[in-house]
Amino acid sequence: MWEYEHSVETAATPKAIWALWADVEGWGTWNADIEKIELRGAFAAGAEITMTPAGQDPVELLVAEATEGEMFVDEARFDGLVLRTTHRIDRLGADRSRVAYRMEISGEGAAEAGPQIGPAITADWPETMAALVRTAART
Repeated sequence: MWEYEHSVETAATPKAIWALWADVEGWGTWNADIEKIELRGAFAAGAEITMTPAGQDPVELLVAEATEGEMFVDEARFDGLVLRTTHRIDRLGADRSRVAYRMEISGEGAAEAGPQIGPAITADWPETMAALVRTAART
């Protein structure tokens, strides 16, 4: 298995962060790497997302878990691999939160494929998460 986690602290409210996450079709306003995105179903466990990163083929995601105001998990599956990304809000106090993204790549061949594809997938997380919390702080 390959793992990576990145987090940022913010004064943005968990409610504001969750609102941006739940507005899947608006993710491109704070995630510059999204060329096109579509949500099928309500933003909850079982929903399906087709996300097209800039200049790449579409990626099919399943919302595997969702707890409103706290976290959601999406999964992509291909070539025997499972790419599982947890998006989490941890309250640090009355006016501070930590937003964390964690990717786990598992499945057949993950030990070899994870170090090859994982860093490319997560490379923009610091910038994307900074934009997320900046946008959330303005709401």
